[in-house]
Amino acid sequence: MDKRAGLGLLLIIAGVFMFAGRGNAIEAGYVFAYFWPSLFVIPMGILLHWLYFYATQRKGAGLLIPGGILLVAGLICQISMLFDVWEYTWPGFLMAVAFGLLEFYWFGGRNKWILVPVFILGSASAIFFAIFTLGTIVSFTMFGQTTVAVVLIALGLFTMIGKRRI
Repeated sequence: MDKRAGLGLLLIIAGVFMFAGRGNAIEAGYVFAYFWPSLFVIPMGILLHWLYFYATQRKGAGLLIPGGILLVAGLICQISMLFDVWEYTWPGFLMAVAFGLLEFYWFGGRNKWILVPVFILGSASAIFFAIFTLGTIVSFTMFGQTTVAVVLIALGLFTMIGKRRI
């Protein structure tokens, strides 16, 4: 790992911990309390993807449905745990099912009828996200530690993926 990637990763981790621990001291069980999706759910989704792509040599496309669902649901849960935004991110669970089915369509037999529930669930998810988050996005004010946390995360991402100078 080069220096820029390492520095970017440290800035992102610092920002996430600052954002997640707003006003709370880090105590025993903190990691499990806030990072259970990254420790348990997301790795199961990655395992199912690994089984499809490597262990079965792309012969078990059915593994992608629960794999996609667990991966996206784990990401939604992790974001919700870190930022305490369950009331805004719940439509992501509809998107998780749509993603799992879309992966099955893409890597499986390409049965066009699978796209019907993908479209219905994906559209419902997008509509609910728009309805429930529009007011929050419009009235979003950033002050204090939250601003510092978001800036650290953005700086870390920029440092990691920004253009390199020679």
